Amino acid sequence: MPKSDTASAAPAITAQPEPVKNPNEEVCELDTPIVRGTTSIDTITVRKPMAGELRGVALVELMNLEVNALRKVLPRITSPALTDIEVGRMDPADLVDLGSKVASFLLKKSAKAEAFLTA
Repeated sequence: MPKSDTASAAPAITAQPEPVKNPNEEVCELDTPIVRGTTSIDTITVRKPMAGELRGVALVELMNLEVNALRKVLPRITSPALTDIEVGRMDPADLVDLGSKVASFLLKKSAKAEAFLTA
């Protein structure tokens, strides 16, 4: 009777699937953490704003990274939710990073692809 070599076979290794990135969210690592009481916030998740969250702000102001426009919109679309005062005290480099993520959400997919190809 032939020997079965199933006992000597190595177990199959299955690759773990890559986590799927949500296209409606971007994570920003802050150069200068925001201190809130005893908590230090070093990453902020920005989600794509819906039209109602853009009320009271001209879209061109967001595209131009106007500070006052960002101070209105960022508290509505960040996690953890930033306050207007925290945005006002933010490191300018971090504010530009967050603002550029917001501005990129305002572009159509075709415009993003075109900008990526020409860059």
